[in-house]
Amino acid sequence: MKTISIVTPCYNEQDNVQELHRQVREVMAGVGQYPYEHIFIDNSSRDETVPILRRLAAADPNVKIIVNARNFGHIRSPIHALLQARGDAVICIVADLQDPTNLIPTFIAEWESGKYMVLGVKRSSEENSLMFFLRKQYYRLAERLSSIESFQNFTGFGLYDREVVELVRSFGDPYPYFRGMLAEIGLPYKKIYYDQPRRKFGVTKNNWYTLYDIGMLGIINHSKVPLRLATFAGFAGAVFSFLVAMVYLVLKLAFWNSFSFGLAPMLIGIFFIASIQLLFLGVIGEYVGAIHTQVQKRPYAVELDRVNFEIPPGFAYSQHPTAISEPTAHPPQMRPLHPPSADSS
Repeated sequence: MKTISIVTPCYNEQDNVQELHRQVREVMAGVGQYPYEHIFIDNSSRDETVPILRRLAAADPNVKIIVNARNFGHIRSPIHALLQARGDAVICIVADLQDPTNLIPTFIAEWESGKYMVLGVKRSSEENSLMFFLRKQYYRLAERLSSIESFQNFTGFGLYDREVVELVRSFGDPYPYFRGMLAEIGLPYKKIYYDQPRRKFGVTKNNWYTLYDIGMLGIINHSKVPLRLATFAGFAGAVFSFLVAMVYLVLKLAFWNSFSFGLAPMLIGIFFIASIQLLFLGVIGEYVGAIHTQVQKRPYAVELDRVNFEIPPGFAYSQHPTAISEPTAHPPQMRPLHPPSADSS
């Protein structure tokens, strides 16, 4: 039987993970014919997220947990979990309950019809209207700058065939832009539009820096336009400076005694040129930083613990296909993946 892996990254989501698990369990019970595993990767949460997940894993063998040794960021940790999934198809869904779980059967049906990727695209959102507007403008800008088609208003919520997952693995990118990878792969896909609800519990973990980080990553990974703009700006600035110099020369020759150059235009010109230089030095720095990250070849994440991965996907289904149990009060103890040897310090 075909199996489904569901991957959920989480960080400080104690108010949401149990409800998400319940929704996913009910949806997959309704689908029926697909054994599944639900992988939660915790990015070193500081609240009760991990204890809650441990209780869920004690009651439901379909739940698998990865606990990172530290916070590896919002880009590397989800990719690590994606590559640990063993299902024939992998569904990525966030822990904040803003990705509707009722679309999972639709995703699976489209996958069975031959689509390698089924992408959940936001048609509207109940989030801050200014943020949604800015996101839409960014997606449009990124698509214009990119040499390939990009997916606007797509955050990663969707289903991916095993072949897509293996292609993502083959990229070997230590700091990947997942949405750009999917566009680069180019296999047949289907967009499913949905209206994103407002977050009910907890607070978003995104801030202006994380949004800038992923936004800049999406541009520099798929476009050389910013670098070429620096060259064009240099040419344009040289031409403009030459024309201004000619105008001043003519005015000075024509009005030798009355025309004064003045200090203000000189200072304004110096500050303008300096700001342009700093801007494009920053752009070049982003590309250099991306190269630096590629050269380092760091792992996506280092695991502190994992739970239930010894159970293959579908085992619980084959043993008790209709059983639904509740979390117990005493979760299993998690053990390190690689316990130290006797002679280690």
